[in-house]
Amino acid sequence: MLYQRSSALFKAAEAVIPGGVNSPVRAFKAVGGTPIFAKSAKGAYVYDEDDNRYIDYINSWGPMILGHAYEPVVSAVIEKAKHGTSFGMPTEIETKIAELAVSMVPNIDQIRFVNSGTEACMSAIRLARGFTGKEKIIKFAGCYHGHSDAFLIQAGSGAVTFGSPNSPGVTQGTAKDTLLAKYNDIDHVKALVEANKDEIACIIIEPVAGNMGCIPPKNNFLQQLREVCDAHAILLVFDEVMTGFRLAKGGAQELYNINADIVCYGKVIGGGLPVGAFAARHEIMSHLAPLGKVYQAGTLSGNPLAMAAGMAMLSSIESDTDLFKRLEEKTEYLHTGCAEALNKYDIAHTINRKGSMLSIHFSEDEVIDFDSAAKGNNERFKSFFHGMLNEGIYIAPSAFETWFITDALSYEDLDITINAVAKVAQNL
Repeated sequence: MLYQRSSALFKAAEAVIPGGVNSPVRAFKAVGGTPIFAKSAKGAYVYDEDDNRYIDYINSWGPMILGHAYEPVVSAVIEKAKHGTSFGMPTEIETKIAELAVSMVPNIDQIRFVNSGTEACMSAIRLARGFTGKEKIIKFAGCYHGHSDAFLIQAGSGAVTFGSPNSPGVTQGTAKDTLLAKYNDIDHVKALVEANKDEIACIIIEPVAGNMGCIPPKNNFLQQLREVCDAHAILLVFDEVMTGFRLAKGGAQELYNINADIVCYGKVIGGGLPVGAFAARHEIMSHLAPLGKVYQAGTLSGNPLAMAAGMAMLSSIESDTDLFKRLEEKTEYLHTGCAEALNKYDIAHTINRKGSMLSIHFSEDEVIDFDSAAKGNNERFKSFFHGMLNEGIYIAPSAFETWFITDALSYEDLDITINAVAKVAQNL
């Protein structure tokens, strides 16, 4: 494929945007080469500025569960825009989408809308600290909760040590309040809790990880976290920015029958527009301003265009009783086909899948946490990524990202993808 216009646009962008992109993974640093500039998208396909067409497995990193340019969402945004794009005042649609979201999700009474998943997780942590009166948090290596200071922490020197900043600009003072645990390792969590008794406000987790590839919880890990939190008066925070309204109508809480104390949302809940949200029971949410003392605000929070897009998206999901069954069947079909293609050419790999999330790891070992994900053959992934791109298949330009399956994908699209995997595997 030719990428002449994308290359020219990237060069122009580098002069005025740091690194030429507004979010680092888009720069292709992890895979090499020049990033593809999108021109348009429809259904399961995205088209670049050189008019190449790709079957899309990024889907804006998850929101496009029903496909790009989904007509009810587009129409809702257009109609709402005719009446104004932002007011800085309450609007009726904020209440309507809040009512719908609360009705779809178990164990939440109220929800507050913000502008991104990062903002949702940042606000949830502040709320947890304000509610409990405690300062420390536990997060998991490999789970990404946005770029708020408290989350940009790398491992310390031992099992129960504090983490340290992994980005300039994050202070040691911030880092000392963030403890880093191993995903799917309840003993490690218990050790952290024991070493920091009565100091931990919350444990935040992606209930199905998506930022080290797709990694589901194992051996009742979420249930065990719930039990630890209950035993030590710690709030359990689910970051469902990826999984919310994607794995089930009620997200991972519904899928695993686990009640979190605070739940964070983004992506699907906004239908592709910039939206985040966090939700909890009345007793927790009542600590938020203007009712309580925990302050959180945003000029564009509850923006009418974003609320219209989200309302159209959630309404479509709510009314489609077979959606999640179809998505799971398509993802299983893709999983089986990719595995057969890679096995045919003796390519060592592990495929993880949950619902409509899937990832291919070029490793023979089971991938259950960040350490095992990091053992994958990254050079092989780079070759795989560019091979798939040349075959018209667009996957995430990082070995540590999940694929997102959309209902707009046909079985013909899936077969084309599987055949591309087989063709690329011949040269790996």
